[in-house]
Amino acid sequence: MYLRNVISASINNIFSITNYSEFEKVALEVFKFQAGNCRVYSDFVKNLGIKPSEINSIKEIPFIPVELFKTHSITSTNHAHEIIFSSSGTTGLETSKHLVTDVSVYEKSYTIGFEKFYGDITHYAILALLPSYQEREGSSLIYMVDDLIRLSKNSSSGYFLYNHSELNDSLLHLKKNHIPTILIGVTYALLDFAESHLLEFPELIVMETGGMKGKRKEMVREELHEKLCSGFGVPTIHSEYGMTELLSQAYSKGGGIFHCPNWMQVYIRDTNDPLTILSEGHTGGINIIDLANINSCSFIATQDLGRKINADSFEVLGRFDNSDIRGCNLLVQ
Repeated sequence: MYLRNVISASINNIFSITNYSEFEKVALEVFKFQAGNCRVYSDFVKNLGIKPSEINSIKEIPFIPVELFKTHSITSTNHAHEIIFSSSGTTGLETSKHLVTDVSVYEKSYTIGFEKFYGDITHYAILALLPSYQEREGSSLIYMVDDLIRLSKNSSSGYFLYNHSELNDSLLHLKKNHIPTILIGVTYALLDFAESHLLEFPELIVMETGGMKGKRKEMVREELHEKLCSGFGVPTIHSEYGMTELLSQAYSKGGGIFHCPNWMQVYIRDTNDPLTILSEGHTGGINIIDLANINSCSFIATQDLGRKINADSFEVLGRFDNSDIRGCNLLVQ
């Protein structure tokens, strides 16, 4: 009961954060809680020779390699999981699994986060072109989009698997009736549609979730967004940055510049010294603090390369090769 009360109080604090000072205070509290209650994270911290009681700054907090979600059950509570989110993966390779013991925290995170960046969900029609995600189980993105479609309460909202003609008709209907619309799509599917159906819908928000999923050749962001802008007749392309191991998303409204909700922050680590945090403008590995991960681990070193632009924004520049971070796993027994 005590542990449950601690977590409930922390969740209230997490979604009440309004500034960086409050973020740092809550992040340090969550760190000490997880260093004591998440076995995998506790072992990681201990093997680094770090004493949680001596950590007084966010820059001193260690981040676990995201790959550990493939090999370990990472939880900070003894509650049974309500749902398991899993990543997509090539046959024969391990996939990440995020054991979520309280899915309402995820629901609160994406609804408040969406409202922060886009306003009231009921003002929109939400269309989804996510074939790779729909065709497997355990996608946290599909869970979120399902709920956003439901919350939008618009009869035109829904999924379009490979029925591009139907999607085209729906978009033309929404444009004609001046209904604010968001089209969320996996990158290759958006490109497939844009190359077969030319639109001129400048008010449309096209939000790509990233990834060719092995369906098409990877493209640099500028070339990709230029093709999508041309195909949909929009001035800019929005992006969503999230992953199985996180319960929060960052959003870009153009130019590949991402912003986080108040309970999420990005830091850039030195590629040669993973415990060193770089200043703004330098390229390195993306570390994420996602306080919505209160029941698992909030401090994650991703396989993405990026750069912090300023205190409130960052960009994603690419990916590490798997071999670059494999050695970090040796710190966990």
